[in-house]
Amino acid sequence: MRLDKWLKVSRLIKRRTVANEACDSGRISVDGRPVKASYEVKTGDVLELKFGEKLIRVEVLSTAEIVGKDGADAMYRQLS
Repeated sequence: MRLDKWLKVSRLIKRRTVANEACDSGRISVDGRPVKASYEVKTGDVLELKFGEKLIRVEVLSTAEIVGKDGADAMYRQLS
């Protein structure tokens, strides 16, 4: 699944266009390297999302295409 779509489905970012812009500006990295929105997310990837001063690190647990609101947080595990 594309990174921008995964960020939207997992509800880490509200809209896919915002996720796409975050990827293009270099605020999203996978395993320590910046990636484009077209990056194919795989289970086990470690994502770093930078929002201003805030840094969020998550590990991808699932790449399901359709997930309900209640199951969205089961797609990733937040790392410290």
